[in-house]
Amino acid sequence: MNEHTSTIRRFRWVAILEGISFLVLLFIAMPLKYWGGMPGAVKYTGWVHGILFIAYVVLAVPMFTRVKWPGERLYGVGVASLLPFGTFVMERRWLR
Repeated sequence: MNEHTSTIRRFRWVAILEGISFLVLLFIAMPLKYWGGMPGAVKYTGWVHGILFIAYVVLAVPMFTRVKWPGERLYGVGVASLLPFGTFVMERRWLR
């Protein structure tokens, strides 16, 4: 396995996990907090999502420096992290 493949594979897995954690935060933890009176659901899910988001941003850097993604994709990576299902669309379009 070459360096590019391992860089892409790492970023791909973190992008998928970050997307899953975002969906869990939005569609499970938030309703539990506001409708179920369970603020801990958001607290702990938010921590996990935050760590995965930071890993997503950190692992995106080598995609531009090592793999030589064009700079225009920086916007796509950023937008994908903010939209529900965005990282899944990005993963399917650019990482497969």
